[in-house]
Amino acid sequence: MGNARLHSIHVHPVKAFRGLAPQEAVVEPWGLAGDRRWALIDDGGKVVTQRQQPRLATAAAELVPGGGVRLSAPGRPPLTVAVPSAIGTVPMQIFRDKVEAVPSDDPAAHAWCSTFLGVDVRLVHMDAPAVRRPVDPEYGREGETVSFADGYPLLITTTASLDALNSLIALGDHAAEGPLPMNRFRPNVVVSGTDAWAEDGWSRVTIGEVEFRAVKPCGRCVVTTTDQSSAARGREPLYTLGRHRRIGSQLVFGRNLVPVSPGTVRVGDPVAVLER
Repeated sequence: MGNARLHSIHVHPVKAFRGLAPQEAVVEPWGLAGDRRWALIDDGGKVVTQRQQPRLATAAAELVPGGGVRLSAPGRPPLTVAVPSAIGTVPMQIFRDKVEAVPSDDPAAHAWCSTFLGVDVRLVHMDAPAVRRPVDPEYGREGETVSFADGYPLLITTTASLDALNSLIALGDHAAEGPLPMNRFRPNVVVSGTDAWAEDGWSRVTIGEVEFRAVKPCGRCVVTTTDQSSAARGREPLYTLGRHRRIGSQLVFGRNLVPVSPGTVRVGDPVAVLER
């Protein structure tokens, strides 16, 4: 691990939209600053992701000053959406979690997203991440919270594990689908300079000045089979993960992180394992 470094950083301002790759990011208790503070919900209040709408992979969101987002997508004019006023919250369902969210007060935001997908959706914002959504108590501690991410503040992956997975895909029944890029896994931080699958054994790590608890392996879903450029779906990597990376009922790649200390992470930062 002596040569392990932070290879890249990824922030997804709107859940399920294409992410950004900044050179540095502030680590907040609930995740990287600006990561997944916005999401889409359907007319029943359920979160909308690439699971239901793979086309979201082709939409992009950039952060603008003040916490707003600039939305863009093929065939749609860009739209800048400001953080909504304190107009009250609406209930939303993120998998098993019920969360209060603030709908955008710009009707154009809902119309833009609905027109792009061809179904009625609303764009919502997490106004108070310090209190809105606790981390799963099975792995989280009292007071730990998370944004609209699937379940944990950050996801870490390694380039060595992706290389190993792609080698396995090349030997399998769907070799033509590989090699896969890292964006299939939508991580927040990617580390280079480790052995393949080294992250399986991490419990506490530091990236530069920031310490994290590595709480559990990340179970993967159909989103990983979605080409993040075209939105087309295939069989990989779930087919190969099912044969080589199954833990109980889950197919795993990467590890979920919870920040222990605040700070800023930067591409090139050293990565150290404090506890396995």
